[in-house]
Amino acid sequence: MSHRTSTSRDHPGSVLERDTGRPVAAPSGGNIDGDVTTTLITDLPYGPRAAAVARDAVAVALHGTEPYLLDNARLIGSELATNAFASGSPPLVMCVDRRFSPTGGLEVEITITDGGCSRSAPASPPAPQEEAESGRGLVIVEALADAWSLTTGAHGTRAWCRLAHSALHSAAEPD
Repeated sequence: MSHRTSTSRDHPGSVLERDTGRPVAAPSGGNIDGDVTTTLITDLPYGPRAAAVARDAVAVALHGTEPYLLDNARLIGSELATNAFASGSPPLVMCVDRRFSPTGGLEVEITITDGGCSRSAPASPPAPQEEAESGRGLVIVEALADAWSLTTGAHGTRAWCRLAHSALHSAAEPD
């Protein structure tokens, strides 16, 4: 199965598409009020490989960022993709926005959409049973993300989160 991947910068006409099965990111170049944003959009397989493809896509989109931020973003992407496969319907699409501010900060937004589900979104992540082998995805997202949301519906589900990283933050973070 091939995956469609698109990347764009902040100005029209800079969309790249590839059917290689591997996500690729365009170099940053857009500039709106001093911010530089790169966006990666990729189809995820509707199946157990969704999590692995999501982790790889996040790694491509965030290449060169602080290791702890990359690790957190890859874990979040994996959890959101797993939830979309387990609870939603095809198609699964992932979007990763990487935005640098003029002050040196970095903001990452990860969004995964699917074709919808019949269950409504929980008001807060449910606490999993101690012995449960699953059910911790949204708890992990809530713990790692600076902001997140989940909107469900019969015709589409959207899971979104934001991770913010300031320039001052990088000196204080562990390797």
